[in-house]
Amino acid sequence: MPGPEERSSGFRILEHPADIGIEAWATTTAEAFGVAAHGLISIILDPTLIQRRTTRVVELHATDRDQLLVKWLEEILYLYDGEGFVVRSSDVTQLTTTTLTATLTGEPFDPDRHESRLDVKAVTYHQLLITEGGGISTVRIYLDI
Repeated sequence: MPGPEERSSGFRILEHPADIGIEAWATTTAEAFGVAAHGLISIILDPTLIQRRTTRVVELHATDRDQLLVKWLEEILYLYDGEGFVVRSSDVTQLTTTTLTATLTGEPFDPDRHESRLDVKAVTYHQLLITEGGGISTVRIYLDI
């Protein structure tokens, strides 16, 4: 699968003995956060089956960028598990060291159309990585399944 050096944005799933990881990259860190959210949803269910019916704005605060990445993906997971909202796309409109604002587009979960793939229990700090350089920002994070 192509890596950061071959495409301007994308993600790959990382195998791990007890978890599953996402490595996402894009030209900016804000875009890489959005790609990571898409990677998370693709682990949970098929994102191509999600329609763009509803828009939500999310604002998060954290002590640093690592915690912000974890809270961001926890929010995507909470919307799915806790509120039954599945995200088709996300646009991170503001990202600082401690804040994130994003617009999420998706729809209510429909068990007749959204077949679950894997049950993600939690977002972890295990081997968390955020790097920027050479015109590419990369994030890596592991999920407890």
